Amino acid sequence: MSSESQVTSEDAETGRLVYLNGPKDLEFREYEVPDPEPGAVVTEVVRTNVCGSELHVWKGDHPLKDCVLGHEALCRVSDLGEDVETDSAGQPVEEGDLVAPVYFQTCQACEFCRRGEFYRCANDYEHTGKSPEIWPHFHAPWGTHYYIYPDNHFYKIPEELEDNRNVAAAANCALSQVMFGLDEVGVEYNDTVVIQGAGGLGLNATVVANEYGAETIVIDGVDKRLDQAEAFGADHVIDFRDLDTVEARKQRVEEITDGVGADVGVEVAGVPEAFVEGIELLRTGGRYLEMGNVRPGHEVDFDPGRLTRKSIDITTAVEYDPWTLYDALQFLAKTVDKYPYERLIDAEYPLADIDEALEASENRDLTRATLIPSKSD
Repeated sequence: MSSESQVTSEDAETGRLVYLNGPKDLEFREYEVPDPEPGAVVTEVVRTNVCGSELHVWKGDHPLKDCVLGHEALCRVSDLGEDVETDSAGQPVEEGDLVAPVYFQTCQACEFCRRGEFYRCANDYEHTGKSPEIWPHFHAPWGTHYYIYPDNHFYKIPEELEDNRNVAAAANCALSQVMFGLDEVGVEYNDTVVIQGAGGLGLNATVVANEYGAETIVIDGVDKRLDQAEAFGADHVIDFRDLDTVEARKQRVEEITDGVGADVGVEVAGVPEAFVEGIELLRTGGRYLEMGNVRPGHEVDFDPGRLTRKSIDITTAVEYDPWTLYDALQFLAKTVDKYPYERLIDAEYPLADIDEALEASENRDLTRATLIPSKSD
């Protein structure tokens, strides 16, 4: 990690951020903290997490390049722009409130927004992809400050989560994503749902499917993750080190489902081969939710005839309608004492140790790391 100072006005308040200059080439940059334009909000970052998406971006294995990093965050309002009196759900906000921002924008003007498909907004990363040299600099939350643009949704944290900040910080990604995805694929009471991967997305998917009344099967191959899946209410876990072929795992799922196969499959492992396997784990007429494979260019052999002959419906989801974050926060507030959400974040680093946090995350030494910015970093 290199350090680079930027010229700022004399006596102006400044903040720092993490900039990706190229694959695995991070540097700190310092900028003047902006005043908010009308409709915008300036915040101080309370904590921000390391998601699997950041690992892909960090390694250069993602469409997003040379940018400010981060998207999971809990922030404290420090300056409200003109006419900002409420959050995106109409809840009154003031300086000092804790808020969760949606990490992408909905422009309200593209073809997809016009159709009401806000989760497909063509300009979703317009702000995130900007260079930090462009005002207001703090386009993403791996830094001391984060700028919430007028076309970004944000929501005040429920009181039940104010003492559970790790939980709230992750709501705008993993939980919101799986809530939206499971609704899109139509998970219903008494469905059997097989979840491929027990990382943050997989564990949140397990909780949501449980609360929907489904029977859950979680597949992974890391002891800690399998233990986590059980702690988060998985009815069954499958260790792919023990059942080390697709056929063996298929047979186990069929044993659980009286020889039929799962009603719903959820791919959150991010491995192309998992998609091919998922088709085998489903019953004829099953539904499959693909969320984990977000990196174009990673290919796998696939027989489309298997998909067609089994009449599998496939749904993909890479983002969500922005108001889903409000629902996710309310869901957390109601279930925070029921599930060990605090175990989703099992390592805490100062922002200055970002390289160490990324290396540990890449090596799967932890489930998820959280970064604590401070102006002294």
